[in-house]
Amino acid sequence: MGHLDHAAFGWLTPVLSYVMACIGAALGLRCTVRALATTGRSRRNWLLTAASAIGTGIWTMHFVAMLGFRVSGTDIRYDVPLTILSLVVAMVVVSVGVSVVGHSKDRNRALLLGGLTTGLGVASMHYLGMAAVRLHGGVTYDPVLVGLSVLIAVVAATAALWAGLNIKSPLAVTLASLVMGAAVSSMHYTGMFAVKVRVTPSGEVLPGATAMQFIFPLAVGLGSFLFLTCAFVALSPTAGEREASASAQRPVQGTAG
Repeated sequence: MGHLDHAAFGWLTPVLSYVMACIGAALGLRCTVRALATTGRSRRNWLLTAASAIGTGIWTMHFVAMLGFRVSGTDIRYDVPLTILSLVVAMVVVSVGVSVVGHSKDRNRALLLGGLTTGLGVASMHYLGMAAVRLHGGVTYDPVLVGLSVLIAVVAATAALWAGLNIKSPLAVTLASLVMGAAVSSMHYTGMFAVKVRVTPSGEVLPGATAMQFIFPLAVGLGSFLFLTCAFVALSPTAGEREASASAQRPVQGTAG
């Protein structure tokens, strides 16, 4: 059996990946709150922003954490198309989950459906990302831990969507995103502890790209996207603020919608 190291850089990758998960979650929840305050095209755009933020945050979390993944006795490479596919899956499935919740009349059913969809999306993103790993040897999984990681993903996603629907204050959104970040991270590491690698040493060159060649630049790019979106969302006025400023400018005519 190859010895697996999940944090080759010490605390750096777990902490950084947790931060990325929290930022994605906070941004996603903030956008969901905005989406529910509007209708029509504006709502759809906010929901898409929410989904891309959560999807990007989860994916970046996974692969930043993967930068610290080492197996003794073999190099590790990543299959580029599969890695990209895992990002697309994360985005698409989270979009479906978020829009189910954003557009549904029956809140409870929407929450269960949306949570299940999003949770399974997070889990499939994780295991697709793992399927992209190339190393000398065979990879097996502990089915109990895999099941547990999927369960954590579904519960975390449902809780996050519930928070998006029911939480309005910035402090509560911050707390919810810290919890969601912790849940996504624990799902990731539960999934990683399910991995067993039987190394077969070989001199052959592995297919795919190294983490630094491919994953690192992509994670940095997506991380920057998250920060820029954060800034945009933080600075754009809410519906309430727009009404307040409109009514402040025209006190004679009463409040403007």
